[in-house]
Amino acid sequence: MTPRPSVADKVLSPKPIETEAFTDAAAAVARLEEIYERNVGFLRSRFEAYAGGEPLGGRVRATYPFVRIATDTHARVDSRLAYGFVFGPGIHETAVTRPDLFRDYLTEQIDLLITNHGLPVEIGQSNEPIPIHFAYRSNINIEAALAGGGVPQFDRPLRDVFDTPDLATIDDAIVDGTLRLPAGAPQPLAMFRASRVDYSLHRLYHYTGTDPDHFQNFVIFTNYQFYVDAFARICRERLAAGDTDYEAFVEPGNLITTKMRPGGGAPLERMPQMPAFHFVAPDHRGITMINIGTGPSNARNITDHVAVLRPHAWLMLGHCAGLRNSQKLGDYVLAHGYVREDHVLDEELPLWVPVPALAEMQVALEQSVGEVTGLTGYELKRVMRTGTVASVDNRNWELGDHAAVLRRLSLSRAIALDMESAAIAANGFRFRVPYGTLLCVSDKPLHGELKLAGMAGDFYRQRVGQHLEIGLKAIEKLKSQERERLHSRKLRTLAEVAFQ
Repeated sequence: MTPRPSVADKVLSPKPIETEAFTDAAAAVARLEEIYERNVGFLRSRFEAYAGGEPLGGRVRATYPFVRIATDTHARVDSRLAYGFVFGPGIHETAVTRPDLFRDYLTEQIDLLITNHGLPVEIGQSNEPIPIHFAYRSNINIEAALAGGGVPQFDRPLRDVFDTPDLATIDDAIVDGTLRLPAGAPQPLAMFRASRVDYSLHRLYHYTGTDPDHFQNFVIFTNYQFYVDAFARICRERLAAGDTDYEAFVEPGNLITTKMRPGGGAPLERMPQMPAFHFVAPDHRGITMINIGTGPSNARNITDHVAVLRPHAWLMLGHCAGLRNSQKLGDYVLAHGYVREDHVLDEELPLWVPVPALAEMQVALEQSVGEVTGLTGYELKRVMRTGTVASVDNRNWELGDHAAVLRRLSLSRAIALDMESAAIAANGFRFRVPYGTLLCVSDKPLHGELKLAGMAGDFYRQRVGQHLEIGLKAIEKLKSQERERLHSRKLRTLAEVAFQ
């Protein structure tokens, strides 16, 4: 006699949706949104009922929607592209989250698949559960309390009733090339699983104080608040002057300033760990600036999360120690190579993997330095050197064995030293996001010019504005390029996923 299923064995899920084929990318994305919104709505309603004391009668589960394409040939239409096609015959699919946020991105990627292979894509429900935490845009307890009238109290662990984040699937195995699939399983279509994307979307607000919806496709990382202050001033001035290229300026706390009105809402009681500011343009073609603070751990942490938004490029604008006697305080360093002694990515990206300079990024930065300073050709060497940047994990590196430090720096041909640039470049290489670095010499400890309070104050007043102007001009140059040139094969692996 077969035993009757217990309440614990029952799974409460929304009604199954049949998988459907689409030859129109916009219609496919609309279907993704329909499935996603229905399923997270189901989870929210059951969670809020449970928080209100209602028995559920079983385990609650809803899954992410998926995109799938199946092909039996290696052929594709346009072989010039570095993305937008699957690498070989078989079934390729990915679960999708927040199709509302990624609508333009998904429409572009799916359209490329349909066009390049001459095949429809299939949209349906995946087997990847949506963790209950990710059914909400922000803190689950806060949103449930607002819906149910109080902070929820549970008599059993949440994971006994709902799916919760699972670190076995929230990883970077696809990106790092370590994914091992069982025979016959579909190949990945994108670099990140849906739950991995959701994890980072939630982390972005935690660290930056702004919702992921506000992030733009061009990102500047900096390690000093002075740059953020200058960026905020420039953004407000340009909005007030009626700049037609940008629509709004967003600050931590999601404070939005538009051309028509100053920022509304209440400022945060305390600033987040890595505050982000967004100069918003149509189609997310604006600029995001994040003050990542000091150290390679912060640099790796924030780029791990920003990467899921698939930005078109990111830059590091910060300060460094000049290592050559010929350099002056305020000189610029355009990195064309990195000594990676920060150790935050050694496991995921071994040191034998080169992190090369990208021509499009280098040209945009060098041209921008020349245009802002008014110097060209050989004269440009007065204020800028191109060379290797050493990034370390020890802020007090100067206090080590002086002879050993000098030898290592000399052998590497390094001309500057900092703590963040190599991690940002290495994670750009790892996540296939075009990267570049332009630093400004703020001290020369090997030559007795230490970063002391008075000296630093003069330096900041003289150089921050010009340095930021160069970075903003470089991004405008990158925005004018064809996207395919930025996202080229230089960053793609031997058997890459279709979505860039």
